[in-house]
Amino acid sequence: MKNALFKTISRTIETLDVNTIPEERKDTLKPLIAYLKVKIEAKDPIRLNFICTHNSRRSHLSQIWAQTMAAYFNIPNVSCYSGGTEATAMFPKVGETLMNQGFKIVKLSEGNNPIYSVKYSQNEPAVIAFSKTYGDTFNPTSEFAAIMTCSSADEGCPMVFGCDKRMAITYEDPKKSDGTTHQTETYLNRSLQIATEMKFVFEEIINS
Repeated sequence: MKNALFKTISRTIETLDVNTIPEERKDTLKPLIAYLKVKIEAKDPIRLNFICTHNSRRSHLSQIWAQTMAAYFNIPNVSCYSGGTEATAMFPKVGETLMNQGFKIVKLSEGNNPIYSVKYSQNEPAVIAFSKTYGDTFNPTSEFAAIMTCSSADEGCPMVFGCDKRMAITYEDPKKSDGTTHQTETYLNRSLQIATEMKFVFEEIINS
């Protein structure tokens, strides 16, 4: 039984074709699938911390889509987080892209690093999104998977203290399109890529 997400988000998920993911990319995703299976079989809480350099774009998209897919496929005890090797702010285009895909986003605070409430379902807890370091007190300190979403964070952060599994699932930075006529398309494509891959991951759990 799938949880009731906002209709626009559900329609988006239904259109995502996991068969478009190249086999070599599926191999990159398999460690995450294996990690989830072990946790589910042990009935342990699942904590996923998506880490990028600035915690401004890819890590937020990954966190939000992973949490959404866990709810969509009704996989319990999943808590998704994000962090960076430094804190900046969630880039506004990320929120705009997600809103256009059906998420309900409310800015909870102002300032240089605003805090956002991101809802994918009326009855599920909101994802609280703001930029932070991966070791911030908001994030788990032990028994979590550290998922490196950018190569610079993966290379520059050789050890993530407290994690029980570290893996690299990196994405090309949509920042390259900032200030160009391709920005909206680039952010949408990156969001859809991450959503498709997170759908594949959680769908594999259901089908296994």
